[in-house]
Amino acid sequence: MAVYAQYPAWRVSAKRPFAKESPSSPKSRPSSGGTQPTPRGGRRKATEKNPALLPALLALVEPDERGDPMSPLRWTTKSLRNLAFELTGQGHAVSATTVGRLLRENGFSLQGNAKTLEGKQHPDRDAQFHYINDQVKEHQAAGEPVISVDTKKKEIIGQYHTPGREWRPKGEPIDVEDHSLFFRGDIQQAIPYGIYDIAANTGWVNVGVDHDTSTFAVSSIRRWWENRGRGVYPNAQRLLITADSGGSNSPRYRLWKSELAAFAEETGLAITVCHFPPGTSKWNKVEHRLFSHITMNWRGRPLTSYEVVIKTIESTRTRAGLRVEAELDTGIYPIGITVSKEYLESLPIQPHETCGAWNYTVQPNGFCTAAQNGSGPRVIPSEVLDMLSHPVLTGMSREELQRLIEVLAPAQEAQAEKRAYNKRGGRRRRTKGAGGMTVMTPAARIVATLVYLREVCPMPVLQDLLGVGRSTMQQVTRETRVLLTDHNHPVRPIALRLPSTQAVRDFVASAGTLKEVDPQEALRHPAITGMSSDELDAITTRLAIKYQARLQEIRRKRRGAELKRTQAQLLATGRSPMRVEFLPRSLLCAKLPPGRRSQLSSR
Repeated sequence: MAVYAQYPAWRVSAKRPFAKESPSSPKSRPSSGGTQPTPRGGRRKATEKNPALLPALLALVEPDERGDPMSPLRWTTKSLRNLAFELTGQGHAVSATTVGRLLRENGFSLQGNAKTLEGKQHPDRDAQFHYINDQVKEHQAAGEPVISVDTKKKEIIGQYHTPGREWRPKGEPIDVEDHSLFFRGDIQQAIPYGIYDIAANTGWVNVGVDHDTSTFAVSSIRRWWENRGRGVYPNAQRLLITADSGGSNSPRYRLWKSELAAFAEETGLAITVCHFPPGTSKWNKVEHRLFSHITMNWRGRPLTSYEVVIKTIESTRTRAGLRVEAELDTGIYPIGITVSKEYLESLPIQPHETCGAWNYTVQPNGFCTAAQNGSGPRVIPSEVLDMLSHPVLTGMSREELQRLIEVLAPAQEAQAEKRAYNKRGGRRRRTKGAGGMTVMTPAARIVATLVYLREVCPMPVLQDLLGVGRSTMQQVTRETRVLLTDHNHPVRPIALRLPSTQAVRDFVASAGTLKEVDPQEALRHPAITGMSSDELDAITTRLAIKYQARLQEIRRKRRGAELKRTQAQLLATGRSPMRVEFLPRSLLCAKLPPGRRSQLSSR
């Protein structure tokens, strides 16, 4: 023991049982001088033995803006083992356990990402939130319906994975498909559009099967009103809709406002819409009052059919009294439908003084119907097609043109489907009619091709008349030319040339009613010749004699009269070895002497 007391550095750790000192130990008793006892012995801390260890560790784990920008672990996960390995490489031998202890002592802990950044905030964000709150209170105080709407995430129908877990017998999980993202052939999808009644705490979900368009969004609201809203609010005169600023109910979409105008006229309701600022959709009531509970209700359950989706949504309940109804919408909602700016300006939409781009009211007196909403594709005016169908321009009567259109229509449809098949690299994945809609009908394609192939007017003139681009016109004429050839309908050019759209209109207008006319008589039109009929007759009479003489001279040269005369003269003198079998026998006999005639006759 005396040796042990002389060498305090040999003392073992205090955690060892035999190192425990008794109260009578000399080191545990106070000294005679009244001073405190010396600290117990043991292994020194790593930071005491190596004061440079902690600064080196902090340089590795500090954030990039405060730490070493050239840190070797800048692009590597900063695990305890990686930190210990790097410190050892720098000459600071340390274990991963010690690294963890040092990090905790200096206020470090494992941290994940915090979703708190919302991008650049709109300057009117707070004002919009206060305005929405005031509008909701005002409508609820008056007994008017207030709903929150949005589209939930699309769900794949089939034996596919759904996040979450539910209670099942141990070792018997539900088997689902792996890598469902690669199965995009005939996959069905469910598009839940939710309507949450804030005052009644009830939800309505319209499950679509086609596309999430503005038409589908308004149709979902219409279904809610007809099935629930009209009965709950029989005396309602107004409707407040709160929605986010994206998706099918975006305030930027003209079709959304056009469909709302039609819905307002159908129901007689003054519809007020208030949109949440961009990036704040999580504050929309339908998100955390309806959609969150639906997601929790079908966690861990594959949505194998539309019935499973509907029944699962309808069974959603909460302790606060939430009740949800669902309905399957098998309607077709094609995309690519546009609404003109002029038509939108004609709708009875009144922007509010506060954030008018997000807040507006649609009045029910706009006379907007499904047939008058102007949301269909742009079409070629009928008067343009009627003008280009002139018999002189097409080279056939109107009856013949109509029969040709009827014959080529099925071939044109098959040709368009083949072109679309090659463009998308397979069969159709969306419903027929989705996407952009062409303005070139089968009749317009045939008429434009006939006029172009007859060289009546150049292609830019046809583009201006039909209102299409160059690429569209080239494609139309190229494909229709093939169809005309396949159906044995040759098209020959004519001498009529109309260099501008105005020339075409003047020619058709001066021709009177569009009847079958003589092409020669049509070519005498002043718009084509540039002179009156009397001037044209005078020039024709003056040039007719010269033209006939020139024509006779050309014909005589073609018959080879000069050559035949020369050959006959040479043959009569007996000096020509040229072959004369091609000359008529009567002509040769008339030019030869009598002796030679007998020789020719004997041949």
